[in-house]
Amino acid sequence: MKFKDFLSSIGIGSLKVNTVVEMPHLEEGETLNGTIYLDGGDGEQTIDFIELNVIRLVEDTRDDSDFDFYETIIAKQSMEFAGSVKSKDTVMQQFEIVPDERWSLEHPKAKLILRTIVHVRNGINARDEDVITYGTPES
Repeated sequence: MKFKDFLSSIGIGSLKVNTVVEMPHLEEGETLNGTIYLDGGDGEQTIDFIELNVIRLVEDTRDDSDFDFYETIIAKQSMEFAGSVKSKDTVMQQFEIVPDERWSLEHPKAKLILRTIVHVRNGINARDEDVITYGTPES
């Protein structure tokens, strides 16, 4: 194994992910569309699959908990990815998620997060998070 491949296998100089959402504010009836950009970094990266999660994140301090944020996955999509991303290459993967009633936020301190996780074989998974909104625009 070459030294560069070894560094890549432990996540140094490894895959980077950037998710670009076409419309970060969605209204009822619209679909969440976007593109995932995978940058190969300094070594070839074999990808097992890509996971997209829409998460309801609520900031709420409670006496019975040590955590200030609570996450609930409200939509999940897994995408097969055949192959690998070569060193210094960028690969694009498009996605589409259809919202449902769980995307409506009733808590004043809640927000929606789109979390992208790229599962890399024998390496460190790459992640990206973006804030999205759903519903009617506030007047």
